[in-house]
Amino acid sequence: MELIPWKYVKSWNCIACGVCCKGFDVVLGYREWVEIIRKYGIEVTQPGITKLYLRKRSDDSCVFLSRFYDMWLCALQHMKPRACKLWPFKIYDEPKYGRTDQAFYKLDGKKLFIYVDPSCIGITWGNPTRDFVYGTLREFVEIALGSCEKQSYSTAQLEKRIFPQKHLTIRRDFRRLV
Repeated sequence: MELIPWKYVKSWNCIACGVCCKGFDVVLGYREWVEIIRKYGIEVTQPGITKLYLRKRSDDSCVFLSRFYDMWLCALQHMKPRACKLWPFKIYDEPKYGRTDQAFYKLDGKKLFIYVDPSCIGITWGNPTRDFVYGTLREFVEIALGSCEKQSYSTAQLEKRIFPQKHLTIRRDFRRLV
Protein backbone atom coordinates (compact mmCIF):
# COMPACT_ATOMS: atom_id res chain seq x y z
CA MET A 1 0.00 0.00 0.00
CA GLU A 2 1.37 3.39 -0.98
CA LEU A 3 1.82 5.88 1.84
CA ILE A 4 0.40 9.39 1.37
CA PRO A 5 2.07 12.68 2.45
CA TRP A 6 0.53 14.26 5.55
CA LYS A 7 -0.49 17.47 3.74
CA TYR A 8 -3.43 15.58 2.22
CA VAL A 9 -4.86 14.85 5.69
CA LYS A 10 -7.50 17.27 6.98
CA SER A 11 -7.67 15.62 10.40
CA TRP A 12 -7.21 12.33 12.15
CA ASN A 13 -8.97 10.72 15.09
CA CYS A 14 -8.61 7.21 16.44
CA ILE A 15 -12.02 5.59 16.29
CA ALA A 16 -10.92 2.35 18.02
CA CYS A 17 -11.69 0.28 14.93
CA GLY A 18 -8.75 -2.09 15.41
CA VAL A 19 -7.52 -1.90 11.80
CA CYS A 20 -4.05 -0.92 13.03
CA CYS A 21 -3.83 -4.06 15.17
CA LYS A 22 -4.62 -6.51 12.39
CA GLY A 23 -2.21 -7.60 9.69
CA PHE A 24 0.76 -5.44 10.73
CA ASP A 25 4.01 -6.54 12.34
CA VAL A 26 4.69 -4.43 15.45
CA VAL A 27 8.44 -3.92 15.88
CA LEU A 28 9.54 -3.54 19.49
CA GLY A 29 12.50 -1.59 20.79
CA TYR A 30 14.67 -3.56 23.20
CA ARG A 31 13.41 -1.67 26.28
CA GLU A 32 9.79 -2.09 25.15
CA TRP A 33 10.38 -5.81 24.69
CA VAL A 34 11.92 -6.18 28.16
CA GLU A 35 9.06 -4.26 29.79
CA ILE A 36 6.42 -6.35 28.00
CA ILE A 37 8.01 -9.74 28.75
CA ARG A 38 8.51 -8.80 32.41
CA LYS A 39 4.80 -8.12 32.76
CA TYR A 40 3.23 -10.63 30.33
CA GLY A 41 5.89 -13.28 29.64
CA ILE A 42 8.00 -13.99 26.59
CA GLU A 43 5.19 -15.87 24.79
CA VAL A 44 3.47 -12.58 23.84
CA THR A 45 6.46 -11.62 21.68
CA GLN A 46 7.99 -13.11 18.57
CA PRO A 47 11.68 -12.96 17.61
CA GLY A 48 12.61 -12.14 14.04
CA ILE A 49 16.02 -12.38 12.37
CA THR A 50 17.05 -8.86 13.39
CA LYS A 51 14.01 -7.50 15.26
CA LEU A 52 11.58 -8.32 18.04
CA TYR A 53 7.81 -8.23 17.45
CA LEU A 54 4.53 -8.50 19.29
CA ARG A 55 3.01 -11.91 18.66
CA LYS A 56 -0.08 -12.22 16.50
CA ARG A 57 -3.03 -14.57 16.77
CA SER A 58 -3.95 -17.01 14.02
CA ASP A 59 -6.34 -14.39 12.56
CA ASP A 60 -3.31 -12.03 12.14
CA SER A 61 -4.43 -9.68 14.95
CA CYS A 62 -2.25 -8.55 17.86
CA VAL A 63 -2.48 -10.71 20.99
CA PHE A 64 -3.30 -7.58 23.00
CA LEU A 65 -6.31 -6.55 20.90
CA SER A 66 -9.67 -6.95 22.67
CA ARG A 67 -13.24 -6.13 21.68
CA PHE A 68 -15.29 -3.89 23.97
CA TYR A 69 -18.80 -3.36 22.59
CA ASP A 70 -18.32 -1.59 19.23
CA MET A 71 -14.64 -0.74 19.85
CA TRP A 72 -11.35 -2.57 19.65
CA LEU A 73 -9.06 -1.76 22.57
CA CYS A 74 -5.39 -2.32 23.27
CA ALA A 75 -4.53 -4.09 26.52
CA LEU A 76 -1.08 -2.47 26.29
CA GLN A 77 -2.47 1.07 26.44
CA HIS A 78 -0.43 1.79 29.59
CA MET A 79 2.80 0.63 27.89
CA LYS A 80 1.98 0.84 24.20
CA PRO A 81 5.02 0.38 21.91
CA ARG A 82 6.19 3.44 19.99
CA ALA A 83 5.32 1.79 16.66
CA CYS A 84 1.70 1.51 17.82
CA LYS A 85 1.63 5.07 19.15
CA LEU A 86 2.74 6.40 15.77
CA TRP A 87 0.42 4.44 13.48
CA PRO A 88 -0.85 5.43 10.89
CA PHE A 89 1.92 8.03 10.57
CA LYS A 90 5.45 7.23 9.37
CA ILE A 91 8.04 9.88 10.21
CA TYR A 92 11.43 9.98 8.48
CA ASP A 93 14.53 12.19 8.32
CA GLU A 94 14.52 11.94 4.51
CA PRO A 95 11.73 11.69 1.94
CA LYS A 96 11.06 8.00 1.49
CA TYR A 97 7.93 7.83 -0.65
CA GLY A 98 8.28 10.85 -2.94
CA ARG A 99 6.17 14.01 -3.01
CA THR A 100 8.76 15.78 -0.87
CA ASP A 101 6.94 19.13 -0.63
CA GLN A 102 3.71 17.53 0.60
CA ALA A 103 5.56 15.29 3.10
CA PHE A 104 7.87 18.00 4.51
CA TYR A 105 7.38 19.04 8.15
CA LYS A 106 9.64 21.22 10.26
CA LEU A 107 9.68 21.24 14.07
CA ASP A 108 12.20 23.21 16.12
CA GLY A 109 14.63 23.36 13.20
CA LYS A 110 14.40 19.62 12.51
CA LYS A 111 13.39 18.72 8.96
CA LEU A 112 11.16 15.68 8.70
CA PHE A 113 9.07 13.89 6.11
CA ILE A 114 5.74 12.47 7.22
CA TYR A 115 3.52 10.00 5.44
CA VAL A 116 0.26 8.33 6.44
CA ASP A 117 -1.04 4.83 5.84
CA PRO A 118 -4.35 5.30 3.96
CA SER A 119 -5.79 2.06 5.36
CA CYS A 120 -6.59 3.92 8.60
CA ILE A 121 -10.31 4.77 8.57
CA GLY A 122 -9.85 7.55 11.15
CA ILE A 123 -8.35 9.82 8.50
CA THR A 124 -10.38 12.69 7.06
CA TRP A 125 -8.86 13.74 3.73
CA GLY A 126 -8.51 17.36 2.65
CA ASN A 127 -6.52 20.45 3.58
CA PRO A 128 -4.97 20.09 7.07
CA THR A 129 -6.79 21.94 9.84
CA ARG A 130 -4.90 24.08 12.33
CA ASP A 131 -5.86 21.71 15.19
CA PHE A 132 -4.48 18.77 13.25
CA VAL A 133 -1.17 20.45 12.37
CA TYR A 134 -0.44 22.05 15.75
CA GLY A 135 -2.06 19.43 17.98
CA THR A 136 -2.33 15.93 16.57
CA LEU A 137 0.52 15.91 14.05
CA ARG A 138 2.89 17.73 16.40
CA GLU A 139 2.23 15.14 19.11
CA PHE A 140 3.00 12.30 16.68
CA VAL A 141 6.29 14.01 15.77
CA GLU A 142 7.22 14.59 19.42
CA ILE A 143 6.53 10.92 20.19
CA ALA A 144 8.67 9.87 17.21
CA LEU A 145 11.51 12.12 18.37
CA GLY A 146 11.24 10.87 21.95
CA SER A 147 10.41 14.26 23.47
CA CYS A 148 6.88 13.15 24.41
CA GLU A 149 5.51 9.83 25.65
CA LYS A 150 1.99 10.68 26.81
CA GLN A 151 -0.74 10.56 24.20
CA SER A 152 -3.56 13.07 24.13
CA TYR A 153 -4.42 13.70 20.47
CA SER A 154 -2.77 10.59 19.03
CA THR A 155 -5.02 7.99 20.68
CA ALA A 156 -8.70 7.16 20.99
CA GLN A 157 -10.63 9.48 23.27
CA LEU A 158 -12.17 6.53 25.10
CA GLU A 159 -13.58 8.35 28.11
CA LYS A 160 -15.58 10.59 25.79
CA ARG A 161 -16.86 7.55 23.88
CA ILE A 162 -17.59 5.37 26.90
CA PHE A 163 -18.98 8.17 29.08
CA PRO A 164 -20.72 10.74 26.88
CA GLN A 165 -20.94 14.26 28.34
CA LYS A 166 -24.25 13.71 30.11
CA HIS A 167 -22.77 10.74 31.95
CA LEU A 168 -19.60 12.65 32.92
CA THR A 169 -21.72 15.08 34.93
CA ILE A 170 -23.36 12.18 36.75
CA ARG A 171 -19.96 10.59 37.46
CA ARG A 172 -18.55 13.87 38.86
CA ASP A 173 -21.62 14.34 41.06
CA PHE A 174 -21.37 10.77 42.29
CA ARG A 175 -17.69 11.22 43.24
CA ARG A 176 -18.60 14.25 45.37
CA LEU A 177 -21.21 12.22 47.23
CA VAL A 178 -18.84 9.37 48.06
